[in-house]
Amino acid sequence: MTTAREVPEAEDGRMVWPFPKPPPRVRLAYRELSIAANGRPEEIAALGNVRNLPRPWLPATCADPVLRVDLWKWLDRVAAWINHEYVFDPAGIIPTCWPRHPHLIHELAVLADQRHRVHEALSSDLIEEWHRYTLPAFLERMRIRMQSHCERQHTPWPSRSRYVNHVSDAEVHKRTEAYAGDIRAARTEQVKTPDSNMRPGLRVVDLETGELMD
Repeated sequence: MTTAREVPEAEDGRMVWPFPKPPPRVRLAYRELSIAANGRPEEIAALGNVRNLPRPWLPATCADPVLRVDLWKWLDRVAAWINHEYVFDPAGIIPTCWPRHPHLIHELAVLADQRHRVHEALSSDLIEEWHRYTLPAFLERMRIRMQSHCERQHTPWPSRSRYVNHVSDAEVHKRTEAYAGDIRAARTEQVKTPDSNMRPGLRVVDLETGELMD
């Protein structure tokens, strides 16, 4: 997705690379979010339900296909930029297969958003926080989760079998039974020891039948 023209060569002569600018649809998403936060009432109303606005730091909210393409392009450039500008030891390299690791997608989107906001700041406070906390924390979590996987090529999800077991009908049933048992016990305890602060006339309601209980 990233082309040679979009990411400079490591030996192109520049001492540092500029942070990749968001593509048009991502910029539009940020503009709409800015209007939702600071715009005039009529501008905010024109956006519709602001709760539904796409948020680039939450890729799953970017449902529009064109926006999604632009978001992936941007995150790909950001990953290459971080690898060139901030990673010295190979253990810290964001792997080329990051789009096949949901945990990296989620974290990289937040990392890119936090770094993007630096360019709107009028002081160095945000970039210092990004250098001191945001980026090191991301790299450390990635190192712990990835360990030696995907150093040379993509490694299939090692935890897949355990995840499949987790969502199996048998395990879902066991958890559902545990939830039901806990709720039954809580209801029984509530009946035995009613809340002393409960206002007169209030009763416990059976959530299954809707029946009022003494």
